[in-house]
Amino acid sequence: MDAVDFIIKSAITFYNELKKDGNGRYRSWEHCYKCFNDARTENTPDYDYLSLHLAFYLASWGMYRGSSFLLQKDYKIHIPVVKEILNSKYDSLFGLECKDLKNEDNQKKLNELNTFLKAYYDGIRDSVKEKEINNEISSTLTTKILMGTFACVPAYDRYFIEGVKNQKVTTGSFNLNSLLKLVDFYENNREKFENARKSLTVYSLPYPQMKLLDMGFWQIGFENDTNKGLKKSH
Repeated sequence: MDAVDFIIKSAITFYNELKKDGNGRYRSWEHCYKCFNDARTENTPDYDYLSLHLAFYLASWGMYRGSSFLLQKDYKIHIPVVKEILNSKYDSLFGLECKDLKNEDNQKKLNELNTFLKAYYDGIRDSVKEKEINNEISSTLTTKILMGTFACVPAYDRYFIEGVKNQKVTTGSFNLNSLLKLVDFYENNREKFENARKSLTVYSLPYPQMKLLDMGFWQIGFENDTNKGLKKSH
């Protein structure tokens, strides 16, 4: 099995496991993504409701663990982020196809939004810790937010990074160069990926290309980590 087939198989494995449980924790991404899609066309979006969805999605995906500064705040802390996300200037990022990430205007918008997220949550973290923290806000947090509300980039978390490194597709650092390597990988194998994507659904919306990649590499990283643990226990 070549790398592309393996990644697709891994993505389908994740997807099928997800669909087995109608109330599984990882379905939080589906609910969050759908709500932000709907909100982009509403005249008076419910920022409170959307903030609650974003918070629960982040919690479901591990961003509210005991050491997280977010755990010390309620869900309303995300309201300014929701308002920025719903700014119409970012509309082109929603459900962004891989090839459109080569567009310089989209790259600028993505960088602008990511910079906003880092600055905003850096201030929240400093207030929780009651001191200025020198290191940057984790890209794991910002990319999970971007995945949950736009699905324009994968979430660069532990398992995704393990997966892309294992398959030698791109780097584990979230930056434009890393994203463009992912884009080229998808576009060079577009027919296979698109055939797989046709069978996937998220409510009535087209399944995002970046979510397909996100699932595949995450599953590979997860299984590798599980296998390492099994080997250590024997």
